[in-house]
Amino acid sequence: MSSKTSRLSLAVAVAMTGVIGLATVPMMAQAQAPTTAAPQKNWKDRAEYDLFDAITKDTNAKTKLEKLQQWEKQYPTTDYGDERQMLFLTTYVALQQPQQAVGIAKQILAKDPKNFSALYYTMFYTRALAGNSPTPEVLDQGEKAAKAILDNINTPPPNVTEDQWKTARTDVENLAHTTLGWIEMQRKNWEASEAEFQKSLQINANSGEVDYLMGTDIASEKKVEKMPQALCFFARAATFDGQGALNPDGRKQVLAYVQKAYKTYHGGDDGFDTLIAAAKASPTCPADAVHIEDAATIADRKAKEQAKADAANPQLTMWKNLKTALTGADGASYFESSMKGALLPTLKGKVVSMTPALKPKTIVMALEDGTTPDATLKFEAALPGKVDVGTELTFEGVPESYTTSPFMVVFAVEKDKLHGWTGKNAPAPVHHRTAH
Repeated sequence: MSSKTSRLSLAVAVAMTGVIGLATVPMMAQAQAPTTAAPQKNWKDRAEYDLFDAITKDTNAKTKLEKLQQWEKQYPTTDYGDERQMLFLTTYVALQQPQQAVGIAKQILAKDPKNFSALYYTMFYTRALAGNSPTPEVLDQGEKAAKAILDNINTPPPNVTEDQWKTARTDVENLAHTTLGWIEMQRKNWEASEAEFQKSLQINANSGEVDYLMGTDIASEKKVEKMPQALCFFARAATFDGQGALNPDGRKQVLAYVQKAYKTYHGGDDGFDTLIAAAKASPTCPADAVHIEDAATIADRKAKEQAKADAANPQLTMWKNLKTALTGADGASYFESSMKGALLPTLKGKVVSMTPALKPKTIVMALEDGTTPDATLKFEAALPGKVDVGTELTFEGVPESYTTSPFMVVFAVEKDKLHGWTGKNAPAPVHHRTAH
């Protein structure tokens, strides 16, 4: 058992000190005269008392169970039936046999519906008995037990002092809310489950298990707007390493999960460190603890930004569309059928290089980003002078050929279809003298 489980079991053991103390009950040979008090209990014979005495002194749970079973077989009816059931309960708990323990607890509750120990272990073993396919009966009995404990949480169990209960109450109350939250999760009552986990975290904010359950609960609602909070709880379960944390392997597994879930939700890893920091700083991960934009919202925003940019620069949009078509699986076919030999509408780009440097007949341009060469313009006649690298030009050209790696389209361009050419450093025109 975990340290937390041990503390809880100790709380219950304290509540049962009166039962354990029965080892000092004297043997009664005969029934006593009637009184106004409760009827006097008597042993059937000395052998029953000796067997009981041996049971209470046995510290080995396995042999203690054997003696209890012997007692039950030899003395099916006894004045100490209630005490025997409690000894069976604590022995099954010591042997970590949930099904047998809860079976005895149900028998005890049938006679004493408020028996703290029976209620506690019915609640405590709910998840162990439920397994992967919990039955309604297991969930219902766990819920009933947890609620009964919470209904009387202000009152110490029998044989427990106020001071002892102050120490034990927090863990018991916390477990009750966690159990109720887990039960509602199995029923897919997400909001009810979340409310119980929140109560648990208000009692003890440092619980890796409850953090993980809360993250699972919120994520199961499948509400995009609540996913950042779910991721926050997962991140806290993965990184919290104080008392109440998941074991190292568990934290490692949850961290791998939350990294993947974050990337799926957000569309990338950027901002993940911010999530981790927020989770560490926010033990209860309130809804506004962290803002994470989902991938769909990001894509929609980028699409709107792109549409705006496309409207402002239609030449660039057309060029990108052409590049997409040419680099696709049917690029060659598209070029032959839709581009080659056809005069394309105006395109715009920046000069990367010229050949020759002065009075060029070939210009290499960057149409997409202004720096990466992707278009070559060829002229039959040399252009006048030159322009600076980076000069923006527009043109209408006829595609002649293209390559995909590196991407380059070669255009034949008429001189009058080039716009923005300034022709710097062109030689001055030669004037011939007229003979007189």
